[in-house]
Order: sequence, then C-alpha cells, then structure tokens
Amino acid sequence: MSSITSISPEVSHGDHNYLDRLLQPIRKYLDGVEVNNPKMAHWLCKLIPAQCPFERDIKLFGHLLFHIPPMCKLNPLYDQFIGLRFRALSFLADDCGEDISRYC
Repeated sequence: MSSITSISPEVSHGDHNYLDRLLQPIRKYLDGVEVNNPKMAHWLCKLIPAQCPFERDIKLFGHLLFHIPPMCKLNPLYDQFIGLRFRALSFLADDCGEDISRYC
C-alpha cells in the first residue's frame, strides 16, 4: 500500500513537468516579444484585460449570494500575458508619451 501512495505524487508531479516543458517555448516567445509599435501596443492593451474578467459577486437585492473567484491564475500563461500588457503600457507611456489611463 505504501508503494501506491508514493507513486501518486510522482505521477501528478510528472504531469505538471510535462505541461511546463510543453509550454516553455510559448512562455519564452511571449516573454521575448518587444513592443515597439504604437498600433501593436494599443491592440495588446485592448486585447489583454487589466483585471480578470471572470471574477464576479452575484447579488440579489443587495445581498451577496455567492462569489465566483478569478479564473485567470488557472491560465498557465497568465504571467506572460500580464507582462506583455505591462510592456505595451510602458511603451505607450514612456516612449510615446501617451495617457494610458483609459487602459487601467
């Protein structure tokens, strides 16, 4: 019985490593994208939301019925997309001198 218990964590850990290895080239690509075009920067800021769009409080007559938690952290590329959005905002603010408040 102890051998079955010791195998389970390794299997789930192995599946996690497989997913990480599979997504690593995409992560590297997204982390390497340079934002140096205002049109592309605006497009990225519109495409990638500032806040998780799935988080919601469901209320009835002002009383909270239930809360739907943010699902963004379940996305394995969440950090890369947020980093890309930040680079686009930084480009627009620092290099183009634009007001980025509409994207915040």
